[in-house]
Amino acid sequence: MSGNRFKKVHATSSRARYKFELLKDEYIDDNILKRYLEKIEHVTSVRINKKALSIIFTFSEDVSEEIEDRLRGVDSDKLLSSIDNEASVCVSCVSDEEPSLKGVGLASAALVSERFIKNDFINATFATTAATPLLIDGTKELFKEGLTSRVLESAAVGISLLRKDYLAANSTNAMLELGEYIEETTVHRSDDLLKELSKPNVKEAWVEKEEDGKVVEKLVPSEEIQVGDIVVVSAGSTIPVDGHIVYGDASVNQVSMTGEAEPLKKQRGDRVISGTVLEEGRLKIWAEHVGADTATQRIKHYIESSLNEKSSVQLKATKLADKLVPVTLGLAGVSYVMKKDFERVASILQADYSCALKLATPVAFKSTISKAGHEGIMIKGAKSIEALNSADTFIFDKTGTLTQGDLEVIEVQSFDENWTEEEVLNLTASTEEHYFHPVAEAVVKAAKKRGFVHMHHEEVEFIVAHGVKTEVKEKTVVIGSRHFLEDDEGIDFSAHKEKIDKSIDEGKTLLYIGYGNTLLGTIALSDQIRYNTKESIIRLKELGVKHTVMLTGDVDKKAQMVAEELGIDEVYSELLPTDKASIVKKMMDEGRKVAFVGDGINDAPALISAHVGISMSKGADIAKATADVSLLKDDIGAVVEAKELANKTMKLINTNFNATVGINSAILAGATFGAFSPIVTAILHNGTTIGLLLNSIKGVKLNK
Repeated sequence: MSGNRFKKVHATSSRARYKFELLKDEYIDDNILKRYLEKIEHVTSVRINKKALSIIFTFSEDVSEEIEDRLRGVDSDKLLSSIDNEASVCVSCVSDEEPSLKGVGLASAALVSERFIKNDFINATFATTAATPLLIDGTKELFKEGLTSRVLESAAVGISLLRKDYLAANSTNAMLELGEYIEETTVHRSDDLLKELSKPNVKEAWVEKEEDGKVVEKLVPSEEIQVGDIVVVSAGSTIPVDGHIVYGDASVNQVSMTGEAEPLKKQRGDRVISGTVLEEGRLKIWAEHVGADTATQRIKHYIESSLNEKSSVQLKATKLADKLVPVTLGLAGVSYVMKKDFERVASILQADYSCALKLATPVAFKSTISKAGHEGIMIKGAKSIEALNSADTFIFDKTGTLTQGDLEVIEVQSFDENWTEEEVLNLTASTEEHYFHPVAEAVVKAAKKRGFVHMHHEEVEFIVAHGVKTEVKEKTVVIGSRHFLEDDEGIDFSAHKEKIDKSIDEGKTLLYIGYGNTLLGTIALSDQIRYNTKESIIRLKELGVKHTVMLTGDVDKKAQMVAEELGIDEVYSELLPTDKASIVKKMMDEGRKVAFVGDGINDAPALISAHVGISMSKGADIAKATADVSLLKDDIGAVVEAKELANKTMKLINTNFNATVGINSAILAGATFGAFSPIVTAILHNGTTIGLLLNSIKGVKLNK
């Protein structure tokens, strides 16, 4: 059998269960897989148990063949492309329904009325009516999930009602309802970033089309835009695609995607991303990514995974809470056997650990993920926060990470006295201006600064990984690497070897220009170190990072100079792209907790190998897809912000965890020995839970 491995374990006329090996892949999102499989005709429901590698289908007609065909051919790329604009966000994760105060109001009304009404029957009616939702939920949960905190809470209220202690029943119920309302409000608010992104996308866009030999602008549905189309965007419109500007200047507001409040000036050659708003000007954009491949759609998928994921500390809290439920119940049983006192039993049942343990931790994680998103830092779930907190070794790919990734022309040399430096630059820019390669963009930018004069040339041939070739005044122009000119085109370099070697020794990156089968000149380019790189390295060390490493393809002499300037501890130079992942693995084998920061296609293996991978904003899509943290703003300082948020979040969670266990243990001991009445226990226990929830809602703040 080709494709994915699966096995039909059980089947009836309307139901089938499969073992599916692909569920072992941690990057397969079971929510998206579920929706993908539900699209099979006649399938009425799909249930996935990722731990058991199991998928259960129910169907109205036997569609086993279609199910097996789909299981055989599915992969992560197919799942991502299956996401449509309306269904790309998990409905269970995000709700537009505002949390209701109805339960709080009803419980509070019963509590207040009990103080003024002396009739037992009326008080019993009010208290029972207010507590009915809790009693029903507790009963359902007992049969469905066994002994849980909800069961204990409903049992405590039920016992108080049977004892006709309506004050205790109403107090407990009111506190529980208030705690639940705060939790719902927190979840509702913490998902605000996802709600913002899940708003309907641009429905229509203007696209250039050729009709009757003329180029015209036509309004088309966004889903019909193809890669390579020229999309026209005017002031006030949202950009519907990811791509490069081929014409126009504009002011673009990127706050929704990067957190940068100030609009940015964008011009020809600059990259723009979907979901950003054009405030002034008019642009023509070459569509590079459309539909489900745009940044907006990928981020929706990214956040959906984040909100569904549970961390190890969250699982630890849940397991501990579940283990402590029988302890609480056991103490209540022993107390009743010894004292025959239902009031003490009700008090003990109030003192449950589960609420605070289970609620405060996920709320803290969600709060941080949401805050980070608004800072232009997309964190892929609670596990990534944990890994980032424990990271003690940061490995940086140099180009585009420690440096700006934007090459600048720093020197032009002419080897022909008949050609000035400006003419060599103009010739190169005239040939290169049709391409969006970083080298080409740097040359065109430099030529414009010096008063660019375009030179007429014939059609340009682009030779992948080598350079470009054209004709000017019936002579061949070749521009590119030394290998391209010297080995492929047979141009002699010997007369200028000394000058070229001197430039290389100085760490300059050279672009070679040949004209009429002779070496006309060179253009030296440099990638500038980011202004805040050194400061960021210092801040990371203050945040607990013990070791910093730089990886680069540069010659060792230049690499050591950069590392010394930045205060980086260890350098690996003259590397091949394939070396990065092996260095990451080597450091992990040494027992280090490794964070890798990179941006290129060849960084993907290292990003996925590290304990936590961080991709820069201008990075390749595959780098962003494989990273645990993806930066939407082009700032290495955001790496420090991510680390700071992770450290503070885990500190907050540990504080909450210790407070929960300590305070609730004291409350439970007091209730067991009869020191607290049910009302006092309810106030202390639920007050603690509410306090910890509020602490998690407040979340953490960055030092700015």
